[in-house]
Amino acid sequence: QVRLVESGGGLVQAGGSLRLSCRASEPTFSTYSMGWFRQAPEKEREFVALLSSRGGLTRYSDSVKGRFTVSGDSSRNTVSLQMNDLNPEDTAVYFCAWSNVAWTTDRRQFQYWGQGTQVTVSS
Repeated sequence: QVRLVESGGGLVQAGGSLRLSCRASEPTFSTYSMGWFRQAPEKEREFVALLSSRGGLTRYSDSVKGRFTVSGDSSRNTVSLQMNDLNPEDTAVYFCAWSNVAWTTDRRQFQYWGQGTQVTVSS
């Protein structure tokens, strides 16, 4: 079983930046997707960003493209999400997740989830 622990959330003003990190308890398998999702109050959990083992490909939701960057450090079993130019609509609990599917944004295909970290952006 893979345990995921997020860190780096907090309160920031609009236009500011935050960096989230997600550390896996053990080395992930050679084929995987590491995803970031978020869930705002009374809304469904939505896809934010993906890092695939398939050549390190990345994918972003339209709402964060150009502002967020996902990256990984396999030596530390860590994936990070750099979030720039934040706005109040980015306020949510952010989750990292792991899937044994190499390229997927479908949250139903992610087997392991972190506990989430709160990101609050004030206007």
